[in-house]
Amino acid sequence: MQRREAPPTTPDEHRPGSEIRKLSREECLWLLATHHFGRVAVRLGDGPPAIRPVNYLFDRASQAVVLRSDPGSKLYALLRATRAAFEVDGVDDGSRTGWSVIIQGMAEEITNAAELRRLERSGFAPWAPGPKRHWVRIRTETVSGRRIVLDADPIPGRYLG
Repeated sequence: MQRREAPPTTPDEHRPGSEIRKLSREECLWLLATHHFGRVAVRLGDGPPAIRPVNYLFDRASQAVVLRSDPGSKLYALLRATRAAFEVDGVDDGSRTGWSVIIQGMAEEITNAAELRRLERSGFAPWAPGPKRHWVRIRTETVSGRRIVLDADPIPGRYLG
């Protein structure tokens, strides 16, 4: 087995030519809408948050991240905690740049028949096996995002991913 060399910089060193930029709410919502895999986090009691990877749909009508689950699943139980955070990101390993969007809000099961019919027509399908009959949303009460960019980027505001 060949030994790998340590990276040329340490995490504490500033990489010349790069900076962190705050994303606007509109940029964050656009990134949420153009991606479909992220992580949901919920704190249960005094313990650490439980984090689960999920595929999702950003529903512009309700300004919410929407996912599907089974009633007996761990994810469904986590979302019953009513408050949740959700994170989605994109990276470019080659340039060591990327972005991250985090939302926080109420998690709730969607039960309105008209809304369920509208979501069913979206074509969204869960990746995990099983029927996943329950629709759950996390509303975007708080939205924040950051992007690591290169100063030399010729297209200001360009998105990765």
